[in-house]
Amino acid sequence: MHKNTNALVKAIRLATLAAVAAPASVLAGGFSLNEQSASQMGVANAGAAANPENATTVLFNPAGMSQLSGTNISFGAAVLDIDAEAKRAEARRNVPGVEVMADGELGGDIADPAVLPNFYMTHEVNDSIDVGFGIHAPYGLAADYEDDFVGRFFADKTELTAIAFTPSLSVNNGKGLSMGVGLNVIYAEGRLTRSQDLAGQVYPQALQAALGQGLPMAQADQFARQTVAGMDDPYADIEGDDIGVTFRVGFLYELDDRTQFGLSAQTGTELELKGDAEISGVPVPGQPGVTTTLSEKVEVPLAIPEAITVGARHRLTDDITLLAGATYARWSRFEELDIVSRESGGAVTNAPQEGAILSHITEEWKNTWQFNVGGIWQATPEWALKAGYAWDESPVDDYLTARIPSSDRHWLTLGAQWKDVQSGWTVDVAVGTLLFTDDPSFTERNYQHANPDQVANLPGTNIEDPSYYKAKYELSAWSAAFEVSKAF
Repeated sequence: MHKNTNALVKAIRLATLAAVAAPASVLAGGFSLNEQSASQMGVANAGAAANPENATTVLFNPAGMSQLSGTNISFGAAVLDIDAEAKRAEARRNVPGVEVMADGELGGDIADPAVLPNFYMTHEVNDSIDVGFGIHAPYGLAADYEDDFVGRFFADKTELTAIAFTPSLSVNNGKGLSMGVGLNVIYAEGRLTRSQDLAGQVYPQALQAALGQGLPMAQADQFARQTVAGMDDPYADIEGDDIGVTFRVGFLYELDDRTQFGLSAQTGTELELKGDAEISGVPVPGQPGVTTTLSEKVEVPLAIPEAITVGARHRLTDDITLLAGATYARWSRFEELDIVSRESGGAVTNAPQEGAILSHITEEWKNTWQFNVGGIWQATPEWALKAGYAWDESPVDDYLTARIPSSDRHWLTLGAQWKDVQSGWTVDVAVGTLLFTDDPSFTERNYQHANPDQVANLPGTNIEDPSYYKAKYELSAWSAAFEVSKAF
């Protein structure tokens, strides 16, 4: 059974490419985070581009700084807890011509609660110019399946953290029109892991060994399946990080003392997450039971989409304010994921040259809309109550994966604000729940072609890859946030 160890190691190297590429949907940042301000979260971010309540306008529309006097700070944090569990799942292993199913369980709840802090500050330079700064988390995801997950050959750990630093400037003409500009300096890092499926090499070797010992076909097949089930799977681990910049421009127009409109637009960018592909548990040729670890420098493109937000605020009465808004994000720029080698002859892939594309995965994400409505009731001079609703589209459409089992969702929020008029201190709290429109059901394959309609083949070969992960998930989520603001 150890005659073809060199071929086995080569197969491990090829399989590693799929491990690097599998989590494409995660690295696209498809889950933009809404929970970046408790004051805006209370109304489901409705009209945020037209409602500069405090220093958080640095993020939502830098032009809004022109309506704040003196120096303002806002800081707080949000807790986001997504419950994502597979309710049924199965996976076929990569053994061409023979149906060998993976053993394992459903993987448990894959997401732990996440804490998202934020800080914003603005300062009035003079009657026409304001400056500001913010620190927030625009994108993020963390998922972790249990070790015995039946789909471990498609996903295990998924970690994406993005932190943005946002210096901003606004000017106004003194006649109700303001313009703001800002930068988002984004630092992003990610980690992606999964087990390697070598059943396509181990099964035929075990089968031939059993047949060579004179066992009948049925018993030889059973022996080969038991060998596959008892093998230790190599483990692929990819880490990388990068820094990039997007630009934001905003406009705010006061139609009258009760109504105003806002617009904020952000450019896109593409980060190059540079790091290492590492695969552990690789059998050493000629040394049964001995393993080693291979590594190679790689980079993975991370697409951040362009986005445009419009908002409106109308004071219906002195006590009631109505808010509405919409955001359009160009996620369709994320069409595929290419994994690129940063060295020639790497230990993992033996790439012929630096810059060689090691693997291609088709994604075909779609552009998305988010629509928001909300209201604020100023119950007393100190207390305000808020409520909001948003409909949020998922960019993941035809190619759902174990890493992002997503669907469209409804976002319902409630909030409360207390303000000490004399001191200028304000405290906001908000809670929200996400109701997903569907329990996503999908079949994931190891596609390696630019055209996903073609047969999925093993990397670098013409051998059909029959492996798949088929599952149905149940999704729900809740969030809570607080924020403290002060006007000096």
